[in-house]
Amino acid sequence: MKFGIVARRDREAALKLAYRVYDFLKVRGFEVFVDTETYNHFPHFNKEDVVPLEMMDVDFIIVIGGDGTILRVEHRTRRDIPILGINMGTLGFLTEVEPSEAFLAINKLIEGDYYIDERIKLRTYLNGENRVPDALNEVAVLTGIPGKIVHLKYYVDDGLADEVRSDGLIVSTPTGSTGYAMSAGGPFLDPRIDGIVIAPLAPVALSSRPIVIPATSKIDIKILTLRNVILTVDGQFYTYLSPEVEITIKKSPRKTKFVRFSREIYPKYTLKIKKKF
Repeated sequence: MKFGIVARRDREAALKLAYRVYDFLKVRGFEVFVDTETYNHFPHFNKEDVVPLEMMDVDFIIVIGGDGTILRVEHRTRRDIPILGINMGTLGFLTEVEPSEAFLAINKLIEGDYYIDERIKLRTYLNGENRVPDALNEVAVLTGIPGKIVHLKYYVDDGLADEVRSDGLIVSTPTGSTGYAMSAGGPFLDPRIDGIVIAPLAPVALSSRPIVIPATSKIDIKILTLRNVILTVDGQFYTYLSPEVEITIKKSPRKTKFVRFSREIYPKYTLKIKKKF
């Protein structure tokens, strides 16, 4: 069994816990690798065990951080490697255990006492080409100039769904429904539902409301504003797009896999949402 370790880079406590996890697994005879950026911020790991995230080929990745750290791992790994998230973030919607439970959780993982929670992702095509990372949370098309609205139309399965004047449009997975999409008035989508949320961001017309569609649907976005817009994926990747670019979003063939020790949805997620809002 091979393990990868990735830690939040801006918290010393996360880096120190990463080293303790690394040492715990090495002493037990497992192959353990550490991502380059974790090593650069805490250079106490064996250098021969350091690899870039893009090259990490392991059975599990243990992520010590928050949702942002998990999203960084998801954007840069090339395989769908199961992730065990140890919360060193703020709320940690994507993480599974708190730091005090870390070693109990790792022992359960070693013993096989876990299950894999698979989450859908979204793939974005720009003029028919996939040039951006898959989204675990959401793809957002945003106004390129703060304070100025963007005018767009979006289509679901080739049918016009709405014409919107707003600060942008958010297309979210069930996983991302507790994030940016919820801030835009979207619903919490149970992660067991194979669906997608589309939520206008601060629309001018009150009739432009969030909708939920099947995850098998194709979403096309046409920009009518004659200036550049911003495309962002999970708040981790950003690019400017000219208005003539055709944006298409579909369910990705890839999935994110999380190590879980409980199948509980309620009240786990609803309590986190109440704590957040």
